[in-house]
Amino acid sequence: MPAVVASHGDMPEHEGRFTIYVIVCVIIAAFGGLMFGYDIGISGGVTSMDDFLKKFFPVVYERKRHAHENNYCKYNSQSLQLFTSSLYLAALLASFAASRVSSKAGRKRTMQIASIFFLIGVILTAGGLNIEMIIIGRILLGCGVGFANQAVPLFLSELAPPKIRGAINIAFQLFVTIGILVANLINYWTSGIHSHGWRISLALAGVPALVLCVGSFVICETPTSLIERDEVEKGRQVLRKIRGVENVDDEFDSIVHACEMARQEKHPFRKLMKPASRPPLVIAILLQVFQQFTGINAIMFYAPVLFQTMGFRNDAALASAVITGVVNVVSTFFSVYAVDRVGRRILLLEACVQMFLTQSIIGVILLKDLKPTGDNLGRGEATFVVILVCLFVMGFAWSWGPLGWLIPSETFPLETRTAGFAFAVSSNMLFTFIIAQAFLSMLCNMQAGIFFFFAAWIIIMGSFTWFLLPETKGVPIDSMVDEVWKQHWFWSRFMGK
Repeated sequence: MPAVVASHGDMPEHEGRFTIYVIVCVIIAAFGGLMFGYDIGISGGVTSMDDFLKKFFPVVYERKRHAHENNYCKYNSQSLQLFTSSLYLAALLASFAASRVSSKAGRKRTMQIASIFFLIGVILTAGGLNIEMIIIGRILLGCGVGFANQAVPLFLSELAPPKIRGAINIAFQLFVTIGILVANLINYWTSGIHSHGWRISLALAGVPALVLCVGSFVICETPTSLIERDEVEKGRQVLRKIRGVENVDDEFDSIVHACEMARQEKHPFRKLMKPASRPPLVIAILLQVFQQFTGINAIMFYAPVLFQTMGFRNDAALASAVITGVVNVVSTFFSVYAVDRVGRRILLLEACVQMFLTQSIIGVILLKDLKPTGDNLGRGEATFVVILVCLFVMGFAWSWGPLGWLIPSETFPLETRTAGFAFAVSSNMLFTFIIAQAFLSMLCNMQAGIFFFFAAWIIIMGSFTWFLLPETKGVPIDSMVDEVWKQHWFWSRFMGK
């Protein structure tokens, strides 16, 4: 299994500095997150464009333009939802294959494979002639996302200087939010280019994939991956290069030791099923479930569609989606600043209150004033709903978004860390698929009740955080078992003596 070496809290400090080369490597690798974010943002905009709907989903197009349409059901179509969600089902399956490739071939090679999958998928979707062609393209895009989401967080964690590993890890989520924003801006531009604007939106998804593909020949492999694959001296050379100092003996020895420990565990996935692995495994999986059942990706996937449901014109709906994208990026920067200062639990609990209130108020407004047929929301009310959506996105972006990736990466012991993280990635893709495939149908059938549905889940996840999620701020990553799990009122019963 791949070894992951991380420093945290009061563990011994290693020599080195944050070099320009590391900055370049982090930016290039984080384009894997930008690929993911761009797709999240682009899907909703494209599926709201009339030219795209007329070509591939004519029934949805006719329903949308009907004079007495149902405001909540105008976009309800299983095939339209499959266009969005097929990517995430493919990513789920690909993440397990990517875990093995990452171990055997390295993080760098895994990212190269991810970019190639993604580029082929872009060609098929942007040049799509029929629904089968674009669905196959989406599946290949999903393979790219699965490989990138498995490799990039590990690459960033292993490359970063120990003192700022947490902030560097959040760079992945930061680039996801940037990708969403860029996609919303592009959708706003291409919505006015009739007959082929949707093709431009889909084709530009190839830009971050191309940057990752070309850039992967510039960046180095991580020292951990090299040493794990018995390229010990090359690993030492790369470590000197990324730390900018000659004396890297302490860190080098710790990596060698970690790799030796990892090699002793021949069946990491089997060990995950043992009681002692249950606390971090349950938390890693539930964080992914809760992350999706906040409703965030439903809003990000379908923001233009959602705003049109409330009465915005197509261009105004896309503009509103751009606004939420800006809020998403800015709020993620706050998470980088706050996560190691105020702790994980405070950010998560505060966000639960903020997201619950905004979801509930949106639900009340729509229940009261947006009927299935008839007039849309008034201009003032619709604008207020956009403000509430921005407040919701803000709370998510500094909490459940980045911490859903960070916490699973720091709570597993070394011997099951990458296997456990593979479960986290695949769980994220599974529940992203479920929400993407079900949201438009849920919006049609539940109407304004969809927001109360997500608000109820926020109560559940807030309760879980309050009672069952321990604080990990300042705890050395290799001391989690003794200092966190064995001390917790509930999880300690699984740890044995």
